[in-house]
Order: sequence, then C-alpha cells, then structure tokens
Amino acid sequence: MDAVSQVLAGVRARGAVFRRTSMRPPWALRIATGAPLTLAMMVRGRAWIVPDEHEPVPVEAGDIAVVRGDAPYTVADDPAHTRADDPAHTPSVVVTSADYCPSAEGFAQSPGPARACGTPADGAPVLLSGAFERRGELSERLLRVLPAVLVVPAAGGLCPSAEAVAEEIARERPGQQLVLDRLLDLMLVSALRSWFDDPRSGAPAWCHALDDPVVGPALRLLHDAPAHPWTVAELAAGVGVSRAALARRFTALAGEPPMAYLTGWRIALAADLLRSTDHTVGTIARRVGYANAFALSVAFKRLRGTRPSDYRNGARGLPAG
Repeated sequence: MDAVSQVLAGVRARGAVFRRTSMRPPWALRIATGAPLTLAMMVRGRAWIVPDEHEPVPVEAGDIAVVRGDAPYTVADDPAHTRADDPAHTPSVVVTSADYCPSAEGFAQSPGPARACGTPADGAPVLLSGAFERRGELSERLLRVLPAVLVVPAAGGLCPSAEAVAEEIARERPGQQLVLDRLLDLMLVSALRSWFDDPRSGAPAWCHALDDPVVGPALRLLHDAPAHPWTVAELAAGVGVSRAALARRFTALAGEPPMAYLTGWRIALAADLLRSTDHTVGTIARRVGYANAFALSVAFKRLRGTRPSDYRNGARGLPAG
C-alpha cells in the first residue's frame, strides 16, 4: 500500500451529518459545529469560505471545499458580509452541532426531510455540507497535512455530482445513513487525490516523491514496515543505490532526511493509535518501532510537545495526567 493510500485508509465516516441549505442573498453562515473535518459544495450559485486567520476562498458550483475543524470559518455569498468590524455585516446565524440547520430569516427549516434546510426557490443558492462527526475515525496524518481550507475544482471521475448528493440528502430511504457515510468518504478521497496529483497544489512533498524511481520505493519500504530498525544504509540497499545518493535524493524530494521522515511517520502512527485504541503506551511503542514506552515518550514529546498519555487524554477531553 502506498503512502497516500495509507493516509486515506484512515478516513471512514461514521454518522456523517449532511445538510442541503437553500438561501436568499445576502447570506452568511458562521460554522461552529466542532466537527474535525467538513466538506462543502455549491449545487447552485457561488460562495466564499472565510477562515478567521486566512484569506477568503471562492467556491464555485460543483467544487469541493475541505475545511479543517480547527480553523473557525464563515460561509457567505460575499466576503464583505463577514467583516468583524461592522455589526451590519457580521453573520447573524451560527450553525452549531446542536442546531445544524440555521433558524434565522432566510434559512428557516423546511417541512421536508430533516437534512434539508430552507425552502428551495428557482435560481436560489444551494449549499451542501457534510461533516465527519468523530475525529477518532480520521487519520491524524491526514489532518496534519491538510491546509486550513482546500478547494478542489469540479471534476469528473469517482466523485458524485453535487446534484446527485443533493438528491440523496433530500430523500428518506432505508439504509440512507450508510449511503451518506460512503458518499462523504468518496467526496473526500476524490478531493484529496486531485490535490495530491497536482504538483502546484502545495500537497506534502512526499506525495509527489512517491513517483520517483528511488525515493518512491524507499517511502514504501518505510510505510510497509515502520517498526523495522531501519538505517539509511539498509534502506539504500533495498532500493539499489548508495547511501549518499539516497540521503541526498530523499532529502531533496521528501523535504527531510530519511530517518527524520521515519520518526515523523512513527509518531503520526502512534498518535492515531493513541486516539483510536486503548492499547498501552508500551504496546503502541513496540508497534511503531520503539523499544519501550519511555523511548516513544521522548520522541513524541520532542515532536508534539506533550507526552503520549497527555495527548491521549486531550483527545478524549480528559485532564492531563
């Protein structure tokens, strides 16, 4: 399995929350659901995603916008409607996890399915939004490499159209939650593949390095056996080049030396296991290539600034130990 597949393998929606919202301009929604990751698509019209600490990003009809949950943001028909210094232009509606459908004028709950908000009108903007409800189902590695807002232009391929998703959301049918979960998975994976494949996108260097005839095989060896006691010499022998050649090429293409990359990968794996399992720190340490809990703790704190046990407690909303 390649590195991209390993990252995406951890993406699995459980209880995805989808909404189709019809709006009347001018409109602005403040998103405060607490979801770790949200996807947005415009069925009709154009929108702007305005993160608190980043520039506004336009979203055209059919585009997929992927927004990290740790980046508070507003969705609006015009960035000017989100100006914090002008009360007349601040969002009047805040969408929370308890009230995913807006309830102010222009956003009233429609009498139809619970996943449809507002009354559709000819030509009115329609926003689709889908949220991953549980961070434990999302790869820590994925969340760490994503930008605050990623917009992938409308494209064909495996990704369902905005119209098809909107139609599914609007119907109540047996097994619908499972269908919506898989639709959310498919939309996210399709968007990420497009991002990874574009050399101008700013995706992590290792995504592009996978295509290199030397660095690609080295990366796959590291990902297939992260617990193996790798050395640069052994890794170089495995791909048929000299130690110096591998070190130089790996650093140039992946952005860091092989052993530094391996350490980061091991810590990312450990973070995922700390979030998603009840394994002891010692067990996780051995699974990712450390001799014991102490060795993992030293490396984890150096890279993440906290101990593994405190990281686990923080992920579960518990006080630090």
